[in-house]
Amino acid sequence: MTKLRVAVAQAGSPLFDTPAAVASARHWIAEAADAGARLVVLPEAFLGGYPKGLDFEITVGSRTDAGRELFRRYSDSAISVPGPETDELAALCAERGIDVVIGAIERSGGTLYCTSLFLSATDGLIGKHRKLLPTAAERFLWGAGDGSTLTTMDRGYGVIGSAICWENYMPLLRTAMYAQGVQLWCAPTVDDREVWASTMTHIALEGRCFVLSANQYLTRAGLPDDVHPVQGDDPDTVLIGGGSMIISPAGQVLAGPLRGGEGLLSAEIDLDDITRGHFDLDPVGHYARPDVFELRVDRRPRSSVTGPG
Repeated sequence: MTKLRVAVAQAGSPLFDTPAAVASARHWIAEAADAGARLVVLPEAFLGGYPKGLDFEITVGSRTDAGRELFRRYSDSAISVPGPETDELAALCAERGIDVVIGAIERSGGTLYCTSLFLSATDGLIGKHRKLLPTAAERFLWGAGDGSTLTTMDRGYGVIGSAICWENYMPLLRTAMYAQGVQLWCAPTVDDREVWASTMTHIALEGRCFVLSANQYLTRAGLPDDVHPVQGDDPDTVLIGGGSMIISPAGQVLAGPLRGGEGLLSAEIDLDDITRGHFDLDPVGHYARPDVFELRVDRRPRSSVTGPG
């Protein structure tokens, strides 16, 4: 089978309300399954939330008690992987016969990570990818991932992989993904700029892969009343403006970009288009120069604790 239907869900994740986020994820997964999709991608930080517009009262060299308390609330909203939330969504995937890539804030020990979770219709939670480098102020909230989760997975219908938000701007990360044969490039994000579409199109063309970019559409109403984003407190203020899309290996936009609200995008794709694209460009094959360039990827898990000697 070379043809299948894929989908991306554009929706906002309520901050500090993980049960509501799980309920929303269930809704969009079911809707994608009803549309006949074998795979659906949900946005970055969907489980756990993306605190757009909050500064946690941090300045260089200084933190406050109020900021620490806000971080405690954020940490309490994060999930363990695996955990009850992944178990619940995995059961839904099995029931509806659909694979899911979803963004989550993962709590491990005292550290939070921005993570993509891979949930299978047949095998439950099959993997995760932790964002290698949080962007700008994200770094005072999240830890950095390592090469052990920079991976792809063959799902029978195609090879899936994920790069989160501005990881998509890392040329060596993209090359490492291409070298692992990624065919369905899943890009959970919160980047709603118009130029994001250019980035997604470039990756589709460069990698000769299908790109599924899922962004949040979040308004001020999705944040609790007692926090105050820099954008203001009008409940209709748009904090994250969407722009989700699906793109072919030829750079053709198959669905989206979606603006102005929540929704589901889907498209029927033909994986043979990848082979057709390789006729004139294979970035890690006949269009590479391994005699000139070499990339080494350290896939060992990194920890400051190595266990007993």
